Amino acid sequence: MTAANNQQEATPFTPMSLAGKKVVVVGGKTGIGLGVARAARAAGATVIVASRRISLSGERPDLADFEQVRLDVRDESAVKAAFDAIGPLDHLVVTAAPDLGSWGAFMDADMQGVRRYLEGKFLGSWACARHAAPHLRPGGTITFLTGGMAARPKIGFAAVTSAFAAVEALSGSLALELAPTRVNTIRPGFIDTDMWSFLPVEHRDGLRKKVEETFPSRRAGKAEDIGHAALFLMTNPYVTGTVIEVSGGENLVPSVS
Repeated sequence: MTAANNQQEATPFTPMSLAGKKVVVVGGKTGIGLGVARAARAAGATVIVASRRISLSGERPDLADFEQVRLDVRDESAVKAAFDAIGPLDHLVVTAAPDLGSWGAFMDADMQGVRRYLEGKFLGSWACARHAAPHLRPGGTITFLTGGMAARPKIGFAAVTSAFAAVEALSGSLALELAPTRVNTIRPGFIDTDMWSFLPVEHRDGLRKKVEETFPSRRAGKAEDIGHAALFLMTNPYVTGTVIEVSGGENLVPSVS
């Protein structure tokens, strides 16, 4: 095969560029989701952030560059209506999850907390993918978000571990079922965002200090680190059915919490 033929058969693309693309980030108003939305916007995409509540421009000037759509992942009819209204899109990133601290313990008197967490994280991710898939343009992607507990369970977090593991299994299944649409998962480690606000300040500061001292990266993760990983998954045409760990080497050291 000649060099000329190689050039003709290659599919040129600009790495990390999303110019002309439409990206929907579910849970994109805060924390990691906002980091992904900002990264996609900086890469040239039109970005829609979907969440339970639309913020007024005066409340959140940092959302001025994004269109907002109301979407509650726990309400499948609302999810369907939202994606029907959004119409054609290129990339879906689902970062939404119930608030940390809202799950139930394994031996609680009832399973309401567990059911609520699984519904919000696992079935919510399922519903978003299910109703976005018919609107995805060729070359589109779906990216889910889990966490380190998918691989390293901790006492008291059975619901979180189970939900994360289920989302990662769903990701692999959909990579086959929706092919050639690419489906992947990002598994973050400790990311220093307001998602940890449920912890007392001294506990949060102590956790950050342990991360900075023990993780090989020698720093805590930032929302933009996950944004960068999301851009890679959206723009690399040969990555699908993969879980990418973005954890600063957390998997190599003893648990910090």
